[in-house]
Amino acid sequence: MKIDTKLPKVGTTIFSVMSQLALEHKAVNLGQGFPDFEPPQGLRDALARAMDEGRNQYAPMYGTAPLREQIALKTERMYGHRPDVDAEITVTSGATEALFAAIAAMVRTGEEVIVFDPAYDSYEPAIELQGARAVHIPLLAPSFAVDWQRVRDAVTPRTRMILINSPHNPSGAVLSAADLDELAAIVRDTGIVVLSDEVYEHIVYDGRQHESVLRHPELAARSIVVSSFGKTYHCTGWKLGYAVAPRALTAEFRKVHQYLTFCSFHPAQAAFAEFLASDPRHYLELPAFYQAKRDRFRALLAPSRFTLLDVPGGYFQLVDYSAIRDEDDLVFSRWLVEQGGVAAIPLTPFCETAPGTRLLRLCFAKSDATMEAAAERLCRL
Repeated sequence: MKIDTKLPKVGTTIFSVMSQLALEHKAVNLGQGFPDFEPPQGLRDALARAMDEGRNQYAPMYGTAPLREQIALKTERMYGHRPDVDAEITVTSGATEALFAAIAAMVRTGEEVIVFDPAYDSYEPAIELQGARAVHIPLLAPSFAVDWQRVRDAVTPRTRMILINSPHNPSGAVLSAADLDELAAIVRDTGIVVLSDEVYEHIVYDGRQHESVLRHPELAARSIVVSSFGKTYHCTGWKLGYAVAPRALTAEFRKVHQYLTFCSFHPAQAAFAEFLASDPRHYLELPAFYQAKRDRFRALLAPSRFTLLDVPGGYFQLVDYSAIRDEDDLVFSRWLVEQGGVAAIPLTPFCETAPGTRLLRLCFAKSDATMEAAAERLCRL
């Protein structure tokens, strides 16, 4: 039987490939972006209670009422925007599901979605599955800032969506209030929807403030904002996230969500509702928690031959390895895991516009022991 693939450019994700290589070569895995430490004890206890109390069947399609209420309170506390609990918040099976549902709900065949390179690898396949086209605009290295004039030039009558990500994966760049004003000016008086991937919203450093589009009333009125409990609470395996959007966008979003996953892990929803109410300090303290890890990791790598790029947000460190070997990042990352004993993520899979970079992404959402073991090997190169 001949299969005419709908995703001819897609194979196994680079994250799965590098994690498998790390296992095979007993390498320290700084590739896939997950913590190697546990979620807060109070959250784990709440999860166990939820299961013991019988929260083991389907949750409501768009999320339990107590969790949506806590999300609304948190959003108002952080961004001065209180979404309607019933009509503007949808709990999802992780941020990736929310991103896919948003694209599938809003983007039609023949339309275009503007994305910024480096771009998280799930964006373009979701766009292509709708029969649409991803329009790639490179971010400006080394700061990975947006060239807003290039965005203006890229907008056409076919542009349906602009997909932004701040703090940015993989660079950690963060958008400013001025950036959001530029974006608002571009989409004003158009039918363009903004999809804002904000899964690292609470991991911003050096006194900066995360500029969610929810802070910007004009953008909030035409945006779907995606957040992640897994990233914030160190439990990526629970696969729980949520989307906040105006009533009309949420109605379309839910049409896809109900047939994609219908609902998400019920015990975790109960646990997060309880923990958000009892301990809101966790996400408020997260910037300092991860800034200490960032600074520790950078100090450990200081004696190495890698050049360390700035990290304004997120929990990834980009490094330039040009002083070590002159080969493309896919080749170098394989050599690094096989010969250097450390798994990293090359940047080429994130980029259509700038293949063959000399940059790697290292995850520092790790214990001190893991960071020290990795740094010891990296400093030997």
